[in-house]
Amino acid sequence: MLELGGVSLITLLPVAFFGVVASFLGGATKRMSWVRAGERSLAYAAFLVTLAVAVLVIQFFRNDFTNSYVANHSNAALPLFYKATALWAGQEGSLLFWNWLLSVYGIAVLLVHRNRNRDLMPYVTGILLVSVAFFTVLNVFIANPFRPLVIEQASNQVLFTPGDGLGLNPLLQHPVMAIHPPTLYLGFVGFAIPFAFAMAALLARSPGARWIRLTRRWTLLAWFFLTTGVLLGARWAYVELGWGGYWAWDPVENASLMPWLTGTAYLHSVMIQERKGMLKVWNITLVAATYFLCLFGTFLTRSGVVNSVHAFAQSPIGAYFIAFIVSGVFLTVVLVRSRREYLKSEATFDSMISRESTFLFNNLILLAACFAVLWGTIFPVISEAVRGEKISVGPPFFNKVNVPIGLFLLFLTGAGPLLAWRKTSFAGLRRNFTIPVAAAVVLTAALLISGVRNGYAVVCFALGVFVVAGILIEFSRGTRTRMRQTGETLFRALGGLVWRNNRRYGGYVVHLGVVLLFAGIAGSAFNKDVRGEVGEGETLSIGDFAVRVESIEEGATPNYEFERADVSLLHDGEVIRALRPERRFYLASEQPSSEVEIYSTLREDIYVVFASRGPAGGAVIQIYHNPLVKWIWIGAIVLTFGTIVSFLPGGGRKRHP
Repeated sequence: MLELGGVSLITLLPVAFFGVVASFLGGATKRMSWVRAGERSLAYAAFLVTLAVAVLVIQFFRNDFTNSYVANHSNAALPLFYKATALWAGQEGSLLFWNWLLSVYGIAVLLVHRNRNRDLMPYVTGILLVSVAFFTVLNVFIANPFRPLVIEQASNQVLFTPGDGLGLNPLLQHPVMAIHPPTLYLGFVGFAIPFAFAMAALLARSPGARWIRLTRRWTLLAWFFLTTGVLLGARWAYVELGWGGYWAWDPVENASLMPWLTGTAYLHSVMIQERKGMLKVWNITLVAATYFLCLFGTFLTRSGVVNSVHAFAQSPIGAYFIAFIVSGVFLTVVLVRSRREYLKSEATFDSMISRESTFLFNNLILLAACFAVLWGTIFPVISEAVRGEKISVGPPFFNKVNVPIGLFLLFLTGAGPLLAWRKTSFAGLRRNFTIPVAAAVVLTAALLISGVRNGYAVVCFALGVFVVAGILIEFSRGTRTRMRQTGETLFRALGGLVWRNNRRYGGYVVHLGVVLLFAGIAGSAFNKDVRGEVGEGETLSIGDFAVRVESIEEGATPNYEFERADVSLLHDGEVIRALRPERRFYLASEQPSSEVEIYSTLREDIYVVFASRGPAGGAVIQIYHNPLVKWIWIGAIVLTFGTIVSFLPGGGRKRHP
């Protein structure tokens, strides 16, 4: 099996390089024989990388510890479910998995577009194969997942098959981690598609917004997966890491946030190019920046240049990523400069008080946030290079910079739909803003009267109401108009409105999800926590809640040993829930892990951690009181639903070739 996997990767290398040459020759010469050769190369590459993935998964299922990667990331007692997810648990497997997703995307693009857009497709195929070739080089020469396990014996390396493997990292043995990495990778890899079409449009000298129309759903699909991946990562951190939070401004968390920020900016600014033929260079820049930030995030995770609970160990692979990214950025800049005549704007802004201007401000704010996150993330690396000392930048910096940025972004989210295209009159401003502003003022007064004094939280809740009021006005206005025009009932008119304008109203639902996310995040301003040793029958209180330890028990499974605290959660002295937080010790990997218990309501979460055994033999319990956290996960669901609505083919838009 090792030989089959290794041969498939080695064969993949010349296939990918040949496909690159054939595709670009086909595009330049218009010879269909070269074009078809490039397309067949992409198909062969997809087959070979799929074969390699299948071989590796089979080795995990068969406990084939002759494979060094399998021996280091699995063990015989590991549940079958986690043996499948171990595919992306380490450096070698995750790169192979990335390459497989890239080839699957490539085949999907070929199936959809190969008989159309003939001037663009050879270049799209070639650009995708460049990425396939790069990741194949990494897998063959730097991080090969099919290396046999060897040991040193008398100055010689000899093959070795251990009785059991080292096991999967305990932090990865959680259902969310079976979904989070592949979802995030689908987002990262997916942005290669709009990037490839953007570069192909420049190479083919294709004017206008054609490439944008062709990639609209591909871009939205990649953004959907990236958004979902980021939110699933936050959920995993909350329920698995045991520190009571969901976002720590960790470098690898930031690595996924940065392309999300630029991708979101692109999805907004692209509307201006479609409607007015403006911001062409800007949109090319944004889509390229998003793709290269996806690669940069992969570099951060795998190079070892930053310390993170999510990152892999120190590795020479970082130099290859930097070389690839720098080369790609340089070639992109050269290509954009050489095609300036195709990227001239066809119009100008008519007024700063218009929907176009809010999209532009939205872009600037998102890019400011991206730069702040990037600077804070790479500052330790820069400080070490300049001063020889690695100076870390912690959450206070990121919060201080990004909280005001986020609030201004929330304001723009509400203001944009209330403004007209081109120019908004004073009468239009008064008509559209009166109700949302009044709602925000009323809520602000109510919060202040009720004793809420955290300024950022008050502003966030007020802006949230402002946005929601504006969204409701848009839905109400459109529904009433449709009812007058068609005579339909309320719900039928609402459904028809969304169906015929799904991109617009799906976007409003996404904005509603963002508001709920912000509300949940604002609740962190009121977090509290307490820690103490608690013996059997004793309680530890936090506000109106208390935890009483009923018993402490020990046990074992084939995969791990555990200590469990059976506790009762009390509210105003009444038992409302039995909780069972655990401490685990995984036998194969010899690593500890905490399993938290959470009592969650729409109002608050009570988050209980069994931290350790205390000096007196009791349980050291950490309790976090986290208000409004559940609204983050509800907001994620609403945001997901809105994205799906936007993605579906609407009933009222003209189809483009």
